[in-house]
Amino acid sequence: MTRDSIAPRPAPRGRLRARLRVGGVDLVAALDVVIAFVVFLIDYAGPAPMEAGHGNGLLLLFVSFITAAPLVLRDRRPPVAWLCSAGGIIVGALILLPRGVISTPYLPGAVVVYVLCLYSVAVRGGSRLTVTAAVVTVLGAAALDRSSAAVALPIMIPLLLGHLVRLRRSARRALAEQEARHYAETAVLEERQRIARELHDVVAHHMSVIAIQAEAAPYKVPDPPAELAESFAGIRASALEGLTELRRVLGVLRTGDEPQTAPQPGLERLDAVLASARGGGLTIEVSSTGEAAELPQGVALSAHRILQEALSNAMKHAPGAAVTVDIGYAPDELRLRVVNGPGTDPRPVAESGGGHGLVGMRERVIMLGGTLSAGPEPGGGFAVDAVLPFQKAPQ
Repeated sequence: MTRDSIAPRPAPRGRLRARLRVGGVDLVAALDVVIAFVVFLIDYAGPAPMEAGHGNGLLLLFVSFITAAPLVLRDRRPPVAWLCSAGGIIVGALILLPRGVISTPYLPGAVVVYVLCLYSVAVRGGSRLTVTAAVVTVLGAAALDRSSAAVALPIMIPLLLGHLVRLRRSARRALAEQEARHYAETAVLEERQRIARELHDVVAHHMSVIAIQAEAAPYKVPDPPAELAESFAGIRASALEGLTELRRVLGVLRTGDEPQTAPQPGLERLDAVLASARGGGLTIEVSSTGEAAELPQGVALSAHRILQEALSNAMKHAPGAAVTVDIGYAPDELRLRVVNGPGTDPRPVAESGGGHGLVGMRERVIMLGGTLSAGPEPGGGFAVDAVLPFQKAPQ
């Protein structure tokens, strides 16, 4: 027999039991103590005639105590209480019956205690323990007294009632847990939808306005220079690409599932990021060391986003700066370094305040188990260094 069958996880107590408390006193446990004391008095005073002798009186006192005491444990340790009650009945049959102190193998109070312990086993124990208790009861009654073995059959009624009560409580607990999970999932989904609405109503609206104004701006100037028209076209393309990415994120927020309509961007789309940054006035020099390897999707996506964010920060905080991008491939890691010098554009940079670019980059790197350092360079400018570890896919 396994340990779980002896001491399974107790079933939850019923709602009525939760109400049967006065202050810190459990009325059911207190009632068990009272019943155990009454049973002890009945068993000791009932079948023991005074002429049975002093030795028999002490034996009856001992047996009455060990058959009544398990009732005190039936609420906290139902299997232990049942085993102790069965052991007390067996001891009483082996000690008292041969001496003629009792005429039957069972003290009347011991049977009451045993029935209550059986009910607790069925309510608080598992199905395996309940079946074991039923089999032991029938076989034990037949072994102690065949003539009274039929009495064991009505004793099965408390086991059946206790088992039904356990099933009902377990079903109620499972339903409550399912409802709690449903409420939690609903709350998360509602919060995601709220965030999606805010992003759509605020960010998507402004990006759409930027795209429309960038498209219409060249037509407001007669014979606009080609460089100006190209710059506005780059702004419009970046805004539209941002809208596309935003719609993808909104879809994830609303449904919780990653859409599979397009592959995630990686380093193969670095040229587009560089072209957008060069269109914003940056002078970019790219270098690569090591043998280019096929990166896992998560590493490739994180590398793309880190480079994109680093170049975006350079455009915002150091317009017109010269930027160097170094990509280093190693057998088990990818190294990225983006360094930009001081900006050459004399116009002041409008600080947005409270940006989350570096925070987002750091979260991506930590998720992959890598490292990130970002800070000003001694000679001026700003540097971002990221190390993204990965494992090569087996050939």
